[in-house]
Parts: sequence; structure tokens; C-alpha cells
Amino acid sequence: MNNRYLLCLLICSALIYFSVPRIHPTASGMEGVFAASWLAFAFLVFAGNLAALLFPNKYKKKYAEGSEAAGKSKKRMRAN
Repeated sequence: MNNRYLLCLLICSALIYFSVPRIHPTASGMEGVFAASWLAFAFLVFAGNLAALLFPNKYKKKYAEGSEAAGKSKKRMRAN
């Protein structure tokens, strides 16, 4: 799983590296809007993959507790 996050992080870094010199967020009109929104989404993807790579256990524990609690409540129920 970590390999996938690392691969996505490297691909996103390469896309940002090659796109920054070619697009101009300060341009007027639709070109500037597109460039600014593309860069914003690219940095969101980068940040999401970096967070998933650095903090994997935090999210697993959160969802594991919820499924265990649901399993315990099912065990307490009696069949009629």
C-alpha cells in the first residue's frame, strides 16, 4: 500500500515540476483560472498522498474501532 502512495507522490511531483514553468496563474481570463485551479488541485493531491504515506496507522485505527463496535452490538442481540 505504501508503494502505491509513493508512486502517486512521485508522479504528482513530476507533473507539478513540468507544469509550473509552462502555466501562468497570473494570466488574464480563463487561462489564469485554469492554471490556478490546476495547481491548487495538484497540490491537494500531493498533500493527500503525503498524509496517507506519513500517517497510515491513524486512519486504520479509526475505522477498525467502528467495525469492532458494530460487531459487539451484533453479538449481544438474541435470536427470537
